[in-house]
Amino acid sequence: MKKTAIILGASGLTGNILLQKLIADNTYKSIKLFSRSKMEGLPSEVTQFIGDLLKLEQFKSDFTADEVYCCIGTTKAKTPDKEVYKQIDYGIPVAAAKLAKENNIPTFLVVSALGANAKSPVFYNKTKGEMERDVQKQNIKNTFIFRPSLIGGKREERRTLEKIGLAIFKVIQPLFIGKLKQYKITEPEDIAQAMINLANSTSHAEVIITSNDIKRITKNT
Repeated sequence: MKKTAIILGASGLTGNILLQKLIADNTYKSIKLFSRSKMEGLPSEVTQFIGDLLKLEQFKSDFTADEVYCCIGTTKAKTPDKEVYKQIDYGIPVAAAKLAKENNIPTFLVVSALGANAKSPVFYNKTKGEMERDVQKQNIKNTFIFRPSLIGGKREERRTLEKIGLAIFKVIQPLFIGKLKQYKITEPEDIAQAMINLANSTSHAEVIITSNDIKRITKNT
C-alpha cells in the first residue's frame, strides 16, 4: 500500500532534496508540504498548505500522513533574534510532533544538529537539545532524530562565513579520524536518503542518528 508523507521545510536545502527523492519514489502516492510560501512547478501528487508555521495547529485537519519529515531550521545569521530563533527551531518541530501524535502518525523524522544538548550553556545547542527532548516526549512509535555535522551543498542564499567554514572543513577533513569523524561535513543528499531509508525500515531501534551513522544508513537501500 502506497504511503503519504508530510514535509516541513521543503524549500530548504535538505528539505528540497528530500522532496525530489520522495517524488521519484514509487512508495509514495501523496506528499503534503506545509510552508509559508508556495513552490512552483511541482507534480500533482504534491499538495501544498500555505500559512504561518508558527501556528501549525491551524492545519490539524490536514496534518495526516504515514510519516512526517521535519527539515525546519534557521541560522544565527538569518535569525539573530534568539526568541524568534527558538520559535522556529524549537517551536515548529515540537508542534509538528504533537500534531503527529494527536493524528496517530506513526513515524516522525527531524533534523537536529551535532552538539544538541538541553543542558548546554550554548543557546543554539541548548535549543536543539530541548527540541529533541520534547519531540521524544510525544512517544511517537518511530521517532528518528538526525544530528548532522556542518551540512555541505550549495544554497541559493549567500552565507559568506558558512562558505568559508565549508572550504576550510573540506581541506582538513582527511585529518578527522577516530572520534573526530563525527565532525566531517554531512552532505544533504545523505541526510535525505537516510531519512527515507529509516522511514521505510522495520528494524532500526536507534532514536538518535549521529553524523557518523547517516552515511552508513544511506547505503542501506
